[in-house]
Amino acid sequence: MEKMWAGRFEKKSEKIADDFNSSIRFDKKMYKEDIRGSLAHATMLMKTGILTEDDYQKIVDGLGGILSDLNGGALCFDENAEDIHMFIESELTKRIGDAGKRLHTARSRNDQVAVDLRLYMREQTEEVIALLKSLIRVTLEKAKENTQTIMPGYTHLQRAQPITFAQHLLAYCMMLLRDVGRLQDALKRMNYSPLGSCALAGTTYPIDRDMTAKALGFDGVCMNSVDGVSDRDYCVELESAFALVMTHLSRFSEEIILWSSWEFKFVELDDSYTTGSSIMPQKKNPDMAELVRGKTGRVYGDLMGTLTVLKGIPLAYNKDMQEDKEAVFDSVETVKLCLGIFIPMIETMTPLKENMYAAAKKGFINATDLADYLTKKGMPFRSAYKTVGEIVGYCIKKGITLDEMSIEEYKSRSELFEADLYGEISLETCVGKRISKGSTGYQSVAEQIAYVEECLQ
Repeated sequence: MEKMWAGRFEKKSEKIADDFNSSIRFDKKMYKEDIRGSLAHATMLMKTGILTEDDYQKIVDGLGGILSDLNGGALCFDENAEDIHMFIESELTKRIGDAGKRLHTARSRNDQVAVDLRLYMREQTEEVIALLKSLIRVTLEKAKENTQTIMPGYTHLQRAQPITFAQHLLAYCMMLLRDVGRLQDALKRMNYSPLGSCALAGTTYPIDRDMTAKALGFDGVCMNSVDGVSDRDYCVELESAFALVMTHLSRFSEEIILWSSWEFKFVELDDSYTTGSSIMPQKKNPDMAELVRGKTGRVYGDLMGTLTVLKGIPLAYNKDMQEDKEAVFDSVETVKLCLGIFIPMIETMTPLKENMYAAAKKGFINATDLADYLTKKGMPFRSAYKTVGEIVGYCIKKGITLDEMSIEEYKSRSELFEADLYGEISLETCVGKRISKGSTGYQSVAEQIAYVEECLQ
């Protein structure tokens, strides 16, 4: 295939250089966006009188045929082509002759690739948002089923205070809602058209950039042509948001891995989302969760790679920027893959409520409530804290829980203790009496559920 830029050169480039320079092996993903952008550009050229109606119709028909043939498999990508833009333009010229050569009037590959990438990532990001909302919904449904399921809440991976499984799951709903918001914000900033920026300085032709922007669903045009072709902030912003999505999925995965172990046994993963061992027949491994946790690193790497590519290049376009695509493509594809497996894994996960409750009975996680009991009776909190700490130490030595300590033993520590303390330190009471907004109390959890449902509208 003859290079579109071959006129300036006397010698042909070496094959090793062509292969190194080529990007079609990964940017061919954007063939639909490239054709869509070209159709919008051709329409604008025709309506502004830059392109004749006859040439315009040939271009439209030719691009339509290429799209149909690529979709149907009748046309294969030429791996010898430099990139997807050159492949489509060469194929169009082959099919319709000189009219195909006029399509690139008032356009550069610099603004062409910039518009293709924005179009592609806009669609991909919208798919990620839809997947995130699906995960929020299944997590929310699991929370609704477990508003009365008491479990130990942890700090430092030590049993801390009793909470409901619903509230724990709702914490992930809140994280994922923020992920949705970040991606929606990134889409707003990304949704401006660079088409018409040309190489960097604009064009002498009387083009209508607003027309192509509107045709392609953009909110407006990039106001500076140099910035239009050199901006990859949206790639960094999306990759950063994707990295946070993976952070949240990885944290969730870690808990699922812990919860499904025999040491915890808080949940049972469905057989469909686990694997066995080649030698140990008893094993049921949470491999899907482990893989999500592992794939988080590659999304972090994609972000760091893009930042490093951009940090030292001057304006405007530089070939370094070709390295943006593999990273951002890998990032979005990994996130979609992980969300796609996470949704049914959570949906089919079975909480083992009795085991959660049994764990909550241990570890003195109602000690704070016992201190609050004394405080409400008039003892300063710090004094109550010290008294309860001594009681916990005493119970540990005797091998009993706070519920099992007799009222006489309590009174020997403080006359403020009465028989009503047992009701005050029951797990159900400890959860139910937490009335602050956002707490684990039953009413508060109901409000959190309603909030998430409203956000999903």
